[in-house]
Amino acid sequence: MARNEMVDVLIIGSGASGAAVAWSLAETKMRILCLEQGDWMKPTDYPSNGRDWEARRYADFDISPNRRKRETDYPVNDDNSVMKVAMFNAVGGGTTMYTAHYPRMHPSDFRVKSLDGVADDWPVDYRTLEPFFAENDRMMGVSGLAGDPAYPPHQPLMPPLPLGKTGTRYAKAMNRLGWHWWPSDSTIATTDYEGRAKCINLGHCTPGCAQGAKASTDITYWPQALRAGVELRTRCRVREITLNEHGMAAGAIYYDADGVEHFQPAEVVIVACNGIGTPRLLLNSASSRFPNGLANSSGLVGKNLMLHPWPQVRGYVDERVDGDHAPMLSIWSKEFYETDLSRGFVRGYTLQFARGTGVVNEAITSAAVGHLPWGADHHRAYRDKVYRRVQVGVACEDLPEEHNRVTLDPVLKDSNGIPAAKIDYTLSENTARMMEHGIARATDILTMAGAKDLYTSRTLLNSPGHLLGTARMGNDPERSVVNAWGRCHDVKNMFIVDGSIWVTSGGVNPTSTIQALALYVADSIKQRLATLFD
Repeated sequence: MARNEMVDVLIIGSGASGAAVAWSLAETKMRILCLEQGDWMKPTDYPSNGRDWEARRYADFDISPNRRKRETDYPVNDDNSVMKVAMFNAVGGGTTMYTAHYPRMHPSDFRVKSLDGVADDWPVDYRTLEPFFAENDRMMGVSGLAGDPAYPPHQPLMPPLPLGKTGTRYAKAMNRLGWHWWPSDSTIATTDYEGRAKCINLGHCTPGCAQGAKASTDITYWPQALRAGVELRTRCRVREITLNEHGMAAGAIYYDADGVEHFQPAEVVIVACNGIGTPRLLLNSASSRFPNGLANSSGLVGKNLMLHPWPQVRGYVDERVDGDHAPMLSIWSKEFYETDLSRGFVRGYTLQFARGTGVVNEAITSAAVGHLPWGADHHRAYRDKVYRRVQVGVACEDLPEEHNRVTLDPVLKDSNGIPAAKIDYTLSENTARMMEHGIARATDILTMAGAKDLYTSRTLLNSPGHLLGTARMGNDPERSVVNAWGRCHDVKNMFIVDGSIWVTSGGVNPTSTIQALALYVADSIKQRLATLFD
């Protein structure tokens, strides 16, 4: 289509949710355009092609846009947050950089108010999303093992990731403790799948998968969406969504790669910019009709930010284990996932078992905490650590609190002069107690696994990049931003499909559920095309 010609659907963001909704809506044959501020990623550029891949995790492939500072990034002021922001701007978004650990939300996660008297229930439930979970599993290609008693039945499409030496050690420790563990669902191919070759263990998966074994939406959803007629336009940084005289979304103002301003008109606007980018865009789209930010009559845009605090406990065993010679995660435990008030907090957490790390990261992180002395003992201490690390992460459920929020920074701007997001985030008492309980259980596990020299990381809490809750869904327009199928209460032709619409966070990595929700919203749109704006 000609540049800036009217389209039926404008999608802003091409990551986990934007790709899924674009692919699903493509069958309608509507004119669909997606604007992405990043670039297409080239597999040949991923760090895992070279021996310096670990060093590049601290440079052009750092998880933080504030340290990475690519041309396509925007800064985030997270000085007033115990957790630091992790995200990636490119076709595929954060799926290019995630670990591919792929749990679903649990049925209880959608009914927190009913079950535990805290937060709010979702206006949708697990059963409603179940067919969309299954559809997304097929598109992304999920490996795992059926039968996990922590979940309703579902059938992964490929065998699970091998346990390896590290996973086997963890599993034996969990068996001795009598606690639940299970091979984790993952979007890393363990067999050839839909044109993707199986994993060959190039190294940990975070800084991009050059092999293509890890599913990211640039190699799963987008090729099919593009073949179906969707247009994807890169290096387009959206400044604001505008309204027409009837209070409907008219389209978006954006800057191209040369900094030239454009207006893209659309009949429907779908926002898929993550739990920080979406409130930033809505707040930057203030107008006389919405002086406090677009679609913000509830005052909740940007509030209830949830980030999944993620302390880690690590130690070292007396034999060489897997290190970085395999995907990072292979098993999980849901032993402490559901509420047990005797523990002193509501809700719970997932224990995630990591394989270790590489030689460079071992040196950097051990030196940073004083476990790798300089001088005569340096090499002996290093030999006792390299490829011997075992590590358990505690994925804590983060309950929504309005004071945890995204606002616009009064000073900081991106390279196009658009005000940046500012994060204010503190831990609740419930989360702090949950963290300490999880740290104690992780310590028990590592001790049972024969680990010594244990160290607990409570600072920065691992910055997992799970950005949730800042434009929540609900039936009451005074207590939510979008309705039960993703349409903004205030703007009838604008939808939000990313993690910002989450009501509660669960204690799991969110990508699987984000994509299932996006497919559910797309299906709801297709079912209502004749009455979409009623």
